[in-house]
Amino acid sequence: MRVAIVTESFLPSLNGVTTSVCRVVDHLRARGDDVVVIAPQARDEVPETYEGVPVHRITSVPVRRFDVGLPTAEIESLLEDFAADVVHVASPFLLGARGLRAAGRLGVPTVAVYQTDMAGYVRQHTPGPAGNAAAATTWRWIRRIHSWADLTLAPSSRSLAALRRHGIPRTALWARGVDASLFSPVWRTDALTRALRRELAPGGETLIGYVGRLAPEKELDRLVELAELPGTRLVVIGEGPSRESVGQLLTEAVASSGHRPNLSPVFLGARQGDDLARAYAALDVFVHTGTRETFGQTIQEAGASGLPVVAPRAGGPIDLVTDGVNGYLFDPRRPGSLREQVCRVLASPEHRAALGRKGVERVRHRSWGRLVGELVGHYEGVRTAGRAA
Repeated sequence: MRVAIVTESFLPSLNGVTTSVCRVVDHLRARGDDVVVIAPQARDEVPETYEGVPVHRITSVPVRRFDVGLPTAEIESLLEDFAADVVHVASPFLLGARGLRAAGRLGVPTVAVYQTDMAGYVRQHTPGPAGNAAAATTWRWIRRIHSWADLTLAPSSRSLAALRRHGIPRTALWARGVDASLFSPVWRTDALTRALRRELAPGGETLIGYVGRLAPEKELDRLVELAELPGTRLVVIGEGPSRESVGQLLTEAVASSGHRPNLSPVFLGARQGDDLARAYAALDVFVHTGTRETFGQTIQEAGASGLPVVAPRAGGPIDLVTDGVNGYLFDPRRPGSLREQVCRVLASPEHRAALGRKGVERVRHRSWGRLVGELVGHYEGVRTAGRAA
């Protein structure tokens, strides 16, 4: 099969959209499919291929340190030259919208993958009553974009319900895979992991960690609730526009604690591959703070690493965390709830270990190979429907 992937984000940007596109490309290539990626131009010089797959870069502009591709006519030319059997559009908004329209004019079946709660982000960044109006306008644009797709795939039950509630036609559920061969509890015995652990917790502190983009929509200010937990240390892994403000906020919160002062929060920056797997394995508890996640890929990675997870009872995490099984869900509307649920995890080492074991069990079957197999089934479905029309 010939698959053209039009994505709003790609390397060197690191986020959930980029990760899922890379894993899809990896497994399509392993199947023997021909693939091309169409992505925004990066500010840094990057290779013209990814794992042997051509990557065509479209003119982009920087928005909050994010490369936003412009919907130029070049997209249609690229799709026509490639002669795709199906066009996969990842998190369509601007570049992806043009990709869907171009595929429609060329008569090529399309699958759109909904991954980003743009309406929620717009509401968050638009103050006052105007936020609701701006979110409604964004949903109208999202509905229009996805009406051009033959099928829209949502990553979680909450996302699927939101799409249907806002009138998005032809929807189905497609989750995300996790690389359990990379993210695994076995990293805890690795010499470099043990060295990292000694560096982060020199006094045997309990390490509470977050992994992800450091941006306002991730709501990292919620971690302030954990600053006073005695004998703990906050570990933040990732980069983004909120790095400085979050660092100052959490450092001041720890320093002003009325208890015996904890060690200052530590920021490890962005990590990939084995270094990221080691960072997960060095932690004791994983905390996810954002309430606008359509899925929650880092939750799966933490689970595969054997970590208990505390996440908000909102959006994608609801599908991934079950209270008392592999972690706990906190009420994001109630101050103090995050702290309460983390304390439940920390109640005893035995309980923490049991939650971590269940986390490993829950993600064991969610390999990217299996999930890409499901995705190919969706590709075949829209192709069959197109031939029958």
